[in-house]
Amino acid sequence: MSTGWPRARAGQAIGLLGGSFDPAHEGHMAITLEAIRRFRLDRVWWMVSPGNPLKARRPAPMPQRIAQAEAVARHPRIQVTDIEARLGTRYTAQTIARLTARYPGIDFIWLMGADNLVQLHRWQDWHRIVETVPMGVFARPGDRLSARLSRAARVYRAAQLPMGSAEALARSQAPAWCFVNLPMSAVSSTAIRAGGDWPSSGRKLAKP
Repeated sequence: MSTGWPRARAGQAIGLLGGSFDPAHEGHMAITLEAIRRFRLDRVWWMVSPGNPLKARRPAPMPQRIAQAEAVARHPRIQVTDIEARLGTRYTAQTIARLTARYPGIDFIWLMGADNLVQLHRWQDWHRIVETVPMGVFARPGDRLSARLSRAARVYRAAQLPMGSAEALARSQAPAWCFVNLPMSAVSSTAIRAGGDWPSSGRKLAKP
C-alpha cells in the first residue's frame, strides 16, 4: 500500500531507499533484499520521490512510477510509499529530519548505491544526512573504487564499519556507514528508458 503514512513500531530497524524509481526494476529488489539480510532490517520503505533536484530530466508521472514499483516490490517487508510527496520535502536531508521527528524510536538506515556515495557531497546538507542516520552503501558496476575515494568516504572514513559488522549498522550511532559488495548487475533505470521499455515523459526540468 503506497498511500497513507507507513506504520512502524518503536525499536524496529527500517531501511529507506529513496529515488525516482523511473522505473523500478530487479536491481532495486536485489539491493533491498540484501539490505534486509545484511543489516537485519524489519522493513524497507521505497520512497518514490516527486523529482530529483540533481537531474535535469522530468520523471514519468508519479502514479505510474508507484504502480510499477508495487509490481516489482512483491515482498512482505517492502513498502512502496509516496512519503516525500506527503511531507512536501524536496531534499533528502529535509525528508530524514521530518521522518526521525515523526517516527521516534525507529532506527532508520539510509540505503544507497555506490554511485550516490560518489556524488553525496553535492547533495544539500549532506553532512547533516550522514550525521543523522547510518548509511548502507551497495557496490555498483564501475563505482567501487570511486565510491571508496569519494569526498564523503574520505571525510567520514573513521565512521565506516567493516563489512563483517554490517548487522550492527542499524543500531549504530550516526555517523556510521558500511560498504557492502553484492553480485554486480548492469540493469539500470537509465538503460530501461533508453531501450524504450518505459514510457516516461522525458521532459526537461527548468533550471533553478
